Amino acid sequence: MKLKYSTYIVLLLITTLWGSSCKKSLEEHPYTAFTTDYYKSADGLQAAVNAVYANMRYDFGPVGALALGNVGTDEFTFGDQVASSGQFLELGTYQIPTTNGAILTPWNRNYNGINLCNAILKFAPGVAMSDATRNVMMAEARYLRAHLYLLLVENFGAVPVDLGSGDLQFTNVPYYGFNRLPFNDILKKDYQSMIADLTYASQNLPVQRPSNAFKLSQAAALHLLSKVYLFRAYSAVKESTDFGSAYTTAMELINNKGKYGADLLQDFGQVHKQGNDYNKEILYSVERLPLNNSANEDLNPSTDFANKVNIANNLFNCLYQNVASVGGVTLIDDRPLQYGRPLRELTPTPYVSNVAFADKFNDSRYDNSFRVMWRVATVRTGAALQTYVSSLASVGFKIGDTAIYLPPTDARAAQLVAAGKKYLIVPPSKWYNNQTKLSFQYPNLKKYDDSLRANFQDVSGRPFIVSKLSEVYLTAAEAAMQTGHVDDAVTLINVLRTRAAYRPGLSAADLTARVAVMQVTASQINLDFILDERTRELCGECIRWPDLAIRNKLIDRVQKYNPDGAGHVAAFNNIRPIPQDQINSVVDPNGDPNRNKYQNPGYY
Repeated sequence: MKLKYSTYIVLLLITTLWGSSCKKSLEEHPYTAFTTDYYKSADGLQAAVNAVYANMRYDFGPVGALALGNVGTDEFTFGDQVASSGQFLELGTYQIPTTNGAILTPWNRNYNGINLCNAILKFAPGVAMSDATRNVMMAEARYLRAHLYLLLVENFGAVPVDLGSGDLQFTNVPYYGFNRLPFNDILKKDYQSMIADLTYASQNLPVQRPSNAFKLSQAAALHLLSKVYLFRAYSAVKESTDFGSAYTTAMELINNKGKYGADLLQDFGQVHKQGNDYNKEILYSVERLPLNNSANEDLNPSTDFANKVNIANNLFNCLYQNVASVGGVTLIDDRPLQYGRPLRELTPTPYVSNVAFADKFNDSRYDNSFRVMWRVATVRTGAALQTYVSSLASVGFKIGDTAIYLPPTDARAAQLVAAGKKYLIVPPSKWYNNQTKLSFQYPNLKKYDDSLRANFQDVSGRPFIVSKLSEVYLTAAEAAMQTGHVDDAVTLINVLRTRAAYRPGLSAADLTARVAVMQVTASQINLDFILDERTRELCGECIRWPDLAIRNKLIDRVQKYNPDGAGHVAAFNNIRPIPQDQINSVVDPNGDPNRNKYQNPGYY
C-alpha cells in the first residue's frame, strides 16, 4: 500500500480556469492523463494554481468541514437529526474513531493540494513568463501550501513536510514511509515552513485583492501569518518572539488598511449579508459558482451533500417547518427559500446565548448572527397561494406576519403569551438541547443564508468566508495581552465593540449611550474574555475547534459549556487521530511493524 497523499496526483489533476470578469467565480474543467511536462508551461502552471484554489473547497463549506470546525466546542453541539452514529456524533461526544469520515477528507485532499503546490514551486522558475507573473503565481502557491498545512496541523499536530522526495519537494511516485517522527522536530518544521511561505506571500502577492473576486492578496497573507505566529506561541515548539511577531504582523495590516484595500464595515450586519460578499472586511473567501450557473459546477446542487459543496446554509437551521399553526392553518408552509432546509445538524449551546451574547441590547452581533424570528411564508404560487392567503386571513394572519419567535428570556416569553400573541413562542428554557429535547427550535445561525437557489434543499453558491479583518484585530489584541501590553489590547477590542453597538436607525444619543456601555477596561482582559469576544465576532465560522485546541482551552471550556462533550473530552483530544487508512499504509523504513508509533496518543 502506498502513502495516501501521493497517489498519482499528476494523472488525476483537476484543473480549473478563472471565469470572465462578469462571472466573478471559479469554473472547473476536468482533464485527465497529464504528465509533469504540463507544469512546464504557463498554462499548465496557471491550471495547477487554480486547482489548488478549488481544493480549498473541501475545507470550507462541506459537511465534514463544518463538523470539524464547530461541533464539540463551547459554541455548538449536534442537533436532533444527527444519526445514532456518524461524524457529528463522534466529534461532538469525543468518541472519535480513527475511521471518522470528517478527518479523512482533509488528510487526503489537503496533501493532494500541498503536493501540487510543491510542483508549481518546482517548475515555475523554468517557465517562460514575466517575473511579476511568476512571483505572484509562486506567492499564491506558497500561501495555499501554508494554509493547507495549517489546517492539517490544527487537527493532527505534527504532519510530514517530506512526502518522499525531501522537505517541501514535489513527488509523483508512490511512497510508503511516514516522516512524522520525532513529533516536535516535525512540528517545528511545519511552523517554519508556514512562516517562510506566508512571509514570501505577504511580500509578493498583489497588495489588494480584486474588488469582485477572492484572488489572494497581501492582506490575506498578513492575516494568516499573524495567526500562525500566534498559534506557534501556544505550541510545544514556541519561540520567545512569537507573540510579538503576531502583534507586529497584525498591526501592519491594521495600521495600513487603506494600502491593503481592507476596512471594517460600519454595520456588523452587512459583513455577512448576501449580495455583499465582496466587501472590504472580508480578506479571503473560498468561491463557488452561483447555483443559477450550476451546469458549470462539479456537483449536483440538489443531491450532492459531500465533496466540495457549501452546505452551511442548511446545517445550522432549526425546525421551523409546519410547527406553528393557528386554527389548523400552518403559518410556515413547507420550506421557503429564505429559511433553507432545516437539517438540524448544528445547534448552539446555552453558552452562546447566555454567556457570550448575554447583552443582546447594546451588542448588535447576536441579532445579526442568529435568526430568532420566522415570518409567515409559503412556497405556493398561483391559485394555491391565493387559497393559502385566504386561509391565513380566516385566522387573522397574512404573509410576513410573525410565525415563530424565540424571546431572549422566559420572562419576556411569558409577557407575550399573557398579551395574547397567537404565533408560536418558544422561551429559552424550551430551546432544543440534547439534555432536555423539549422542542426542536433554537437560535438559528443565519450568516450563511442563501435565498438565491432553485429549491429549498439546494446547497449554496455563496463564497465561504475564510478570513476577515475583524479577526486581525482580535489576533493583535490577544498578542498584545500576552506580551503585557494590555492597554493596547483594550484599544483594539474596543474598536470592534464600538462597531458592535451600531444599529441602523439609532439616534446619535442612543448610539453614544450603547457605545459607552460596550467599552471594556484592562481589568476585564484575559484569554477567556478574548475567546468570548471571538465568539461574538466569529461565531459559527468554522474556526472554533482549533481556536480552543491550539490555546489549550478545549478541555476547560467544553467541560464548562458543552454537556454533550463534557463527560468524554480528555487532554489527548486537543488533536484528532491520524486516519486509520494512513496508518495502515505505512511501511517503516527500518522494518518496525509497530505502526501505532505514528498515531497520535490516545487513539491506538
